[in-house]
Amino acid sequence: MSRQRFYVDLPSISSGLRTAWRSGYGLADLRKDVMAGLTIGTVAVPLSMALAIATGVPPQHGLYTAIVAGAIIALTGGSRFNVSGPTAAFVVILFPIVQQYGLGGLLIASMMAGIILVVLGITRMGRLIEFVPYPVVLGFTAGIAVVIAVLQIPDFLGLSVGQLGEHFVENLGRIVASLPTLDPLEFGIGVLALVVMLLWPRLHVPIPAPLVGLIVGAIAAYAANQWFASESAPAVETIASRFTWEANGETGTGIPPIAPSFTAPWLLPGPDGAPLELNFELIRALLGPAFAIAMLGAIESLLCAVVSDGLTKTKHDPNAELVGQGLGNIVAPLFGGITATAAIARTATNIRSGGRSPIAAVVHSVVVLLAVIALAGLLGLVPMAALAALLFIIAWNMSEARHFLHTLRSAPPGDAAILVTCFGLTVLFDMVLAVAVGMGLAAALFIRRMALLTTTDRLEAERHPAVTGLPPEMAVYEINGPLFFGVAEKALTSLHRVDRHVQTVLIDMRKVPSMDGTAIVALQSLIGEMHREGVALILVGLPTRIIVKLRRAGIRKVAGMLTYRSDLQSARTVALRWHHERHEMDRNTD
Repeated sequence: MSRQRFYVDLPSISSGLRTAWRSGYGLADLRKDVMAGLTIGTVAVPLSMALAIATGVPPQHGLYTAIVAGAIIALTGGSRFNVSGPTAAFVVILFPIVQQYGLGGLLIASMMAGIILVVLGITRMGRLIEFVPYPVVLGFTAGIAVVIAVLQIPDFLGLSVGQLGEHFVENLGRIVASLPTLDPLEFGIGVLALVVMLLWPRLHVPIPAPLVGLIVGAIAAYAANQWFASESAPAVETIASRFTWEANGETGTGIPPIAPSFTAPWLLPGPDGAPLELNFELIRALLGPAFAIAMLGAIESLLCAVVSDGLTKTKHDPNAELVGQGLGNIVAPLFGGITATAAIARTATNIRSGGRSPIAAVVHSVVVLLAVIALAGLLGLVPMAALAALLFIIAWNMSEARHFLHTLRSAPPGDAAILVTCFGLTVLFDMVLAVAVGMGLAAALFIRRMALLTTTDRLEAERHPAVTGLPPEMAVYEINGPLFFGVAEKALTSLHRVDRHVQTVLIDMRKVPSMDGTAIVALQSLIGEMHREGVALILVGLPTRIIVKLRRAGIRKVAGMLTYRSDLQSARTVALRWHHERHEMDRNTD
């Protein structure tokens, strides 16, 4: 007996790097990658800090994410141009996790999400993005943008609002109630940074606007703290005044000037400040958040890769990209990094800056590492109000407000309803519920549209030459469209009401591309009813694979009552023969 071997077709790891190398990579390309990496790294430093703070963790964890995950994903992923790190899309998912499980719980959930992403890549689920409708993506991203913007209002206005919670409406109420505590100095610095970030691009100077805005804000905050600070508190809150750190037996404020080092996530603090206890209950509790992180990470990274393909006329490997994203999210938490995925803004910056390969993303990680080691003290001077201003801009760009309004005006009513529903659920509840409901509504809308496309019509002799000359005891019907659970009963209903004098029915099913189990059951019911009434049935033009399905379900040929034919001409011949045989039988009986 021969032994059969089975092989698993695994996706290629590092396909993005190998594709760049095969296309011809030289010294000039390396030079472009280094310059692009310097630009991206300059942009990534403030973004990583701001997004980590928005998530509810100290800013260095965002920097560690860009350093570790950014390099690993670039070297192992399937896109030449994707640049990964902390992204704004994750804020609404990660912020509640931090509130419930602390930093340690967030890192464990990120590792679990990384494992899920690797499994998705190995099982070749890289085409996942193709099955998420645009109104769903636009709805939840716009909702995320609103949540991010609202969470930044306290820092931008200098409000004494305390610790915000998980629920949008409750947070909004607390912010409104605390408006009388507005700090004019904090507000002024936030407005100054915001105006600089908005106006700087008009000067066409090749220095990133976020960097300039934060530098201006830091100078203004430093001056304000020199002139107006009291002995008990600074006049303007900065990273250094809000955050403290402890590492290697040393303590300090702001950002630790050391490279990321190995730290077991389960030894980091939970929601009560004490180290987590890693057990089955914790893993089970984090499974849902981890799955949500993995799904959003897959959608974001693949969407980013599609965008980069459009900008560069290249092709990414979606399955390898998922594996790379998974590996990055497994390793980064071991060095203090939070959840990472590909960032469209940083990827577009990479392409515009002339990046040629994943080496640019690796250089970006090195730039962030050098900034942490050499400039930690200066980074601590950045005011919280300026970071809030930066996140306002990120939220605005992420919302795609123009596309949102254009879709509302131009899309069909069903798609517009899905868009508004996903947006509202993301803002009021959470993104996971929004995507689940949005996908459900999109599926229902698709079923409805497909049901309208599937029709059943009776063919008249003058419309089709193959049915000419048939006696009145024969009827020919045509079914056009797929038969599935949403349409099968409707499509077959008219066949239950054939004229009483009809003895043979031909059903032209050449335009039926597929049938599901519900349609097969409905067809069985129709056949049984016709047999009881003595009506013969000929099924015409079904593909072999569907005939096999029907035979497995028990729908087999019955002499003089049921058969399959490939075309109407041969079906007409069989029907006429049955007709003559029936007449002969009736005559002999008489």
